[in-house]
Amino acid sequence: MAVAADMLERVAFAALAEDVGEGDVTTEATVGEDAVGTAELLLREPGVVCGLAVAEAVFRALDPELRFEWLVDEGASVTGETAVARVTGPERAILTGERTALNFLARLSGIATITRRYVDAVAGTGAAILDTRKTTPGLRALEKHAVVTGGGRNHRFGLDDGVLVKDNHLRAAGSVATAVERLRATTPLPVEVECDTLEQVSEALAAEADAILLDNMSLSELRAAVELARGRARLEASGGVTLENVRAIAETGVDEISVGALTHSARSLDVSLELS
Repeated sequence: MAVAADMLERVAFAALAEDVGEGDVTTEATVGEDAVGTAELLLREPGVVCGLAVAEAVFRALDPELRFEWLVDEGASVTGETAVARVTGPERAILTGERTALNFLARLSGIATITRRYVDAVAGTGAAILDTRKTTPGLRALEKHAVVTGGGRNHRFGLDDGVLVKDNHLRAAGSVATAVERLRATTPLPVEVECDTLEQVSEALAAEADAILLDNMSLSELRAAVELARGRARLEASGGVTLENVRAIAETGVDEISVGALTHSARSLDVSLELS
């Protein structure tokens, strides 16, 4: 998913307000007001590059005339220390924006990189890797963009653009059939139901749910669910997914595998800014 320019600007200004506060005391004291320079943003380890647009937005928020040059494309894979962008302009703006820009670049590149590893792990199986809503508050659009950059797919963005009937919804509704019936009467959105037993899978199929989330099921249970569904509903496996077991899960025949760790546990990559 693409991130709108106004979203990039809002996120950049909010992050700078948090970091800069009343002003960058160190930079203003040590860097001349008229000093102009060039710096490179470096990704210091192998990974998938993501976050250049928001890094650029950070620097432009400090100085709209500053020049920001992308040296690689968003989504490019690098194998070692690589200069990914070059920024030219007032040194005060460059140094004041340094940490905020690097934080975004490190975080989003980390998400894109781990996503690419999951996508590569299931290559050839036909299963798609999905994200979840387990994102950093305020940064969901950026983090979901990073997932797509890494080759994954986005699950629903929020509570208003997708239906997922979870265990607490089922308890409140009383049954799978009742929950699906109520949703059919109120929304045209496809209905997905979370199931943690094969009995619930059968109930969801009988209620003609469009999709079924198979929660924390064993490999044998996943295979049985695939056999039960026989293509009548889209099947999504979730829970306990790791790089070590994701291919085995994909080979059960499920359509999708959602991985919360793409966003809630991704390690930020090692990045730096070097002023020349």
